[in-house]
Amino acid sequence: MRRRLWAVGLVTTLILAALAGCGGESGTSTATIETISPAEAVELLDDPPPGLVVLDVRTPGEFAGGHLADAVNLDYQAAGFADELGALDREVPYLLYCRTGNRSAQVREMMRDLGFASVHEIGGGIVAWTEAGLAVVAP
Repeated sequence: MRRRLWAVGLVTTLILAALAGCGGESGTSTATIETISPAEAVELLDDPPPGLVVLDVRTPGEFAGGHLADAVNLDYQAAGFADELGALDREVPYLLYCRTGNRSAQVREMMRDLGFASVHEIGGGIVAWTEAGLAVVAP
């Protein structure tokens, strides 16, 4: 009986410790990690939060074909992508996109796991952006 009570106590302690650890990293409990529409992205860009970084995770060739104004290119397919992403400032806000939303959705989750405080992913990527009639910086 004692052994059983001890095991129940141990399991309870482990569960409570795991729950306490959720969101325990600095900034993660108030993190904003979301997918937004192109129209919402325009609103964000019209009144950007301080330090906003527009992050394009397409290849350099795709980026050269047209991108959002002031975007920074970080190639998701590059060998050192994860290290470069991990080196970014986690406290500044990001507006994230790719071509159609597949790569950026994966990057959004990577950024969540890394503890980024504010990530807004454009749903549908630059394709949805241009289909909405919004401008890109062309070569």
